[in-house]
Amino acid sequence: MHDIANPFIGGDGYRCFGCCPDNPIGLAMTFRDEGDQVVSEWKPKPDYCGFNGVLHGGVQAALHDEIASWYVFAKLGTAGFTADLSIRYLSPVYIAHGHITLKAALANNDGRRAVMTVSLYDGHGTLCSQSDVAYAIVPAHIAERKFLYPGKDAFKPTN
Repeated sequence: MHDIANPFIGGDGYRCFGCCPDNPIGLAMTFRDEGDQVVSEWKPKPDYCGFNGVLHGGVQAALHDEIASWYVFAKLGTAGFTADLSIRYLSPVYIAHGHITLKAALANNDGRRAVMTVSLYDGHGTLCSQSDVAYAIVPAHIAERKFLYPGKDAFKPTN
């Protein structure tokens, strides 16, 4: 288990809603590698509620999409773009329950399309939403040219 480095920090124009720590309205997600999964612990803010202390479903979808992209970056060693996201909302996510845990695992990869299954748990460990996120992926040399992908080694911790 180790933290995944964010090589985009300090990059020109980097303002990602999902993972940029300097975006004041963003989610500022961080990630760690746990074997066959990428995991994120995230503290929800009241600003992301849809109703009465419940995390907005659209924000949940953004969390699912973001961790799936980091699976592609750090585990598959490439980049791409979201081709499809299918999410099932199973239980309200009450922000008063504390930190949210997201876990992403690879379900399928044919070299052109990778599908990750993402699970979101509330602070009590309740599975609240689950998704299948499909990414259209490209070979690493194309990802470097078209998507400014810095290479798989850039996501390894420096400590």
